[in-house]
Amino acid sequence: MATPPIPIAYQSGTSLAVPDWLNKGDNAWQMISATLVGLQSVPGLVILYGSIVKKKWAVNSAFMALYAFAAVVICWVSWAYKMSFGDKLLPFWGKAGPALGQKFLLKWAALPATTQYYSTGGVETAMAQPYYPMATMVWFQCVFAAITLILLAGSLLGRMNIKAWMMFVPLWLTFSYTVGAFSLWGGGFLFHWGVMDYSGGYVIHLSSGIGGFTAAYWVGPRLKRDRERFPPNNVLLTLAGAGLLWMGWAGFNGGDPYAANIDSSMAVLNTNICAATSLLMWTSLDVIFFKKPSVIGAVQGMITGLVCITPGAGLVQGWAAIVMGILSGSVPWFTMMIVHKKSKLLQKVDDTLGVFHTHAVAGFLGGILTGLFAEPELCNLFLPVTNSRGGVYGGNGGIQVGKQIVGGLFIIGWNLVVTTIICLVIKLVIPLRMPDDLLLIGDDAVHGEEAYALWGDGEKYDATKHGNYSDETLHPKLSTGATQVV
Repeated sequence: MATPPIPIAYQSGTSLAVPDWLNKGDNAWQMISATLVGLQSVPGLVILYGSIVKKKWAVNSAFMALYAFAAVVICWVSWAYKMSFGDKLLPFWGKAGPALGQKFLLKWAALPATTQYYSTGGVETAMAQPYYPMATMVWFQCVFAAITLILLAGSLLGRMNIKAWMMFVPLWLTFSYTVGAFSLWGGGFLFHWGVMDYSGGYVIHLSSGIGGFTAAYWVGPRLKRDRERFPPNNVLLTLAGAGLLWMGWAGFNGGDPYAANIDSSMAVLNTNICAATSLLMWTSLDVIFFKKPSVIGAVQGMITGLVCITPGAGLVQGWAAIVMGILSGSVPWFTMMIVHKKSKLLQKVDDTLGVFHTHAVAGFLGGILTGLFAEPELCNLFLPVTNSRGGVYGGNGGIQVGKQIVGGLFIIGWNLVVTTIICLVIKLVIPLRMPDDLLLIGDDAVHGEEAYALWGDGEKYDATKHGNYSDETLHPKLSTGATQVV
């Protein structure tokens, strides 16, 4: 029986732009995934940051995110991509170099340091070589680098000198992010040792949480009045930004098999299971202990669920995603609501959005739980080290939990040291924190722009006190009700 002809739409070699190694479906999904992750940052986190902060910091907070995205793109293609995914320079770092020429960008994608060898010298797993061009890989990895800096910024909102932030972004990308990315993803020592980080629980979330907390220590706190009262200026827009973040996670975790395959499908489903469970768990705890559900709390629970599942999204079963969601909705809740209020260190460091809890704690927790729940068959679909498995599956699974802890501790230690050095170097050139006179005013003093042409800063309108809106129109006194009080 003759083999039916392949439809021309699926054939290779139909033009110079369709080489025989190109899989159009994989390429399309990878570019869509990159776009989804990009949308998490712009406009997702731009909206979320601009709305979750006090009104006088809306413009500054949104702009810190927008600037970081643009700056990372240029640094990434100029030198940082190859430091993260290029040829090996050191066990934890790749060789720097540009990713700009068509000779490099149009060739078959490959991560040259990812070939896994047996101890005897034979090849255990071939080099990662997905079926699309390097240009697709460079952009996909770029949006991950960008969102890491933007997440870190959440610890510094409401007081960091914007000029210092402009220096911080390229330095931290170069000396911190690239090390974690190469070590765990690009073919570094943790990659070959078998530490599991499916989509960035360590590379992105643990590093941004620790980096943000460390930078917050060196930058210093917000004004006392801002720390005491920092109401969101628009809760509904906060939910809009959070929604973009959640839906964009389909690309975040679904794109990391580097193909539109069955493991990608598993990762997307697990991501949503864990996020939903975590949101419900966090909200339940709020109701039990504080007698009312918090919208901002629900957003925090959603984020911790997304973060926790990230290192194991395509490696664990659905029931494990539920367990991880229960823990990601409770452990970070406990550290934020209970431990934070009793710890002098956590009280001293002004981590504006609690990135330490939502990303560092949740990311490390997810990494350890991945070492516990990683299913052997799913591991074989993705990992370079064959016969990998989580602790609950016996065999060498117990060792995997230890590897996960060591890998997390490396990311924590590196970020503590490098972020400290970066902050101290910048401090020699320019103050890290804005002066108090600018902090009193906010956006208008820093940018000459304001988010809303309205009076007040976290206050409710009272005609007897305010009299006019900013348009000088007189308005009668408004009635008040419980739902108006956040």
